[in-house]
Amino acid sequence: MRDPYDVLGVKRNASEAEIKKAFRSLAKKLHPDTHGNEPTKTKRFQEINAAYELVGDKEKRAQFDRGEIDAEGHPRGFDPRAQGFGGFQGGAQEGFPGGFEFRGGSQGGGPFRAEDIFADILGGLGGTGGRGRRRAQAARGEDIQLAATISLEEAASGASRRVVLSDGKQLEVKIPAGVKDAQQIRLRGKGGEGQGGGPAGDVLITVQLAPHPQFTREGKDLRLELPISLQEAVLGGKVEVPTLSAPVTLTIPPHSNSGQVLRLKGKGLPEQGSAAGDLYVRLSVTLPATPDAKLDEFVRSWDSPYAPRARGK
Repeated sequence: MRDPYDVLGVKRNASEAEIKKAFRSLAKKLHPDTHGNEPTKTKRFQEINAAYELVGDKEKRAQFDRGEIDAEGHPRGFDPRAQGFGGFQGGAQEGFPGGFEFRGGSQGGGPFRAEDIFADILGGLGGTGGRGRRRAQAARGEDIQLAATISLEEAASGASRRVVLSDGKQLEVKIPAGVKDAQQIRLRGKGGEGQGGGPAGDVLITVQLAPHPQFTREGKDLRLELPISLQEAVLGGKVEVPTLSAPVTLTIPPHSNSGQVLRLKGKGLPEQGSAAGDLYVRLSVTLPATPDAKLDEFVRSWDSPYAPRARGK
């Protein structure tokens, strides 16, 4: 074999990285899968493998540079024909490329196998037929996990969000009405690129519902604390109550107590595939924050046997 440095096209003082880079570049051009076993290129492919086996191995390279072994990896003065190796041709076995193998040692201590190196160069090799031809294996791209926070109003009516991927790409995400807390929205084929012709991954967006200043969420039902006056509690009345869409009128029955709960059907959160939840309004009788002379006078003049703590006795 010719001088292995000349075969790989590198200088004798080239670094390990430079030798590996030169080998990878030549291997991509000369591998049998790229030219259909053209004899000239096949022979050249065998030659660069034998060269890399020698100078790509730190110990063998040092022996070669010191003149201890020749370009075939044999001790100087060794005659393979005299030792019974008359059929040795650059280390290639009969039947290349199916079981292509170099013998005579390797960095790992066993026979040098081309597929161990070209699995990295060509993206992974797998058998495709009786002749042992190999091709890059397809791999699906990675899924990308993101999160988006929306308000309860947006959960009820639907929303859109712009998300930014790690590569700077922006996606407009449509969030449907009735989405649940922690529900995932999948954007198929918008994730990481596939390898070897494999499909792209997906973008998975986890939707989170933000806390609300007025409503407490219980599944698809909502709860609301509603302050009412003493007069509304005693005499009843109609009051305006907020909902996720627009205010509605709620009728308060006469003689309503604090803690009494009234239900507004269908005014909770919508849910895909089922009826919307309800809004539960809890009444809270609230006195004025500042003294009210008329109220004080009324209570003093109020003569009633009413005794709330005597109930149940």
